[in-house]
Amino acid sequence: MAVTQRRGRRIMMTDEERDAYLTGQRTCRVATVGTDGRPHAGALWFCWDGGSLWLYSITRSLRWSQLRRDPRVSVVIDDGVEYGELRGVELAGDASFIGEAPRTGKPCPELDTPERLFAAKYFGMETMPHDNRHAWLRLTPTTITSWDFSKLPGPDNG
Repeated sequence: MAVTQRRGRRIMMTDEERDAYLTGQRTCRVATVGTDGRPHAGALWFCWDGGSLWLYSITRSLRWSQLRRDPRVSVVIDDGVEYGELRGVELAGDASFIGEAPRTGKPCPELDTPERLFAAKYFGMETMPHDNRHAWLRLTPTTITSWDFSKLPGPDNG
């Protein structure tokens, strides 16, 4: 299971808050490590199954090739405009490649749940459409950090 954060306990989300937040958000930023050691970050759709973050990535992307070489990844999901509204989650660990690449829809029981969640979330469908360009990455985080600035005491925060 993921290591819990030590700093910022006053503003961290509970497990229930975090799960609801990750389920409701639509876009994340995925950071990978390039061959020169420099980070590369890009936006991506995702789904959360309560224990792993599932990323549906184009297999010919820089992200995909970097993760093939070095599976370390960090993902941030955040929102808010005013200081007291800022909230988010950062998950880090190693990405795993799950199923065929690119995905054509061959049976893969490990993908049943993420494909059902993803299809409902982004396409309003019960089954996942496959385009022979994308495939699945799973991040079962080793560290999770969350923040919800509305929990800070202050004039606008109680």
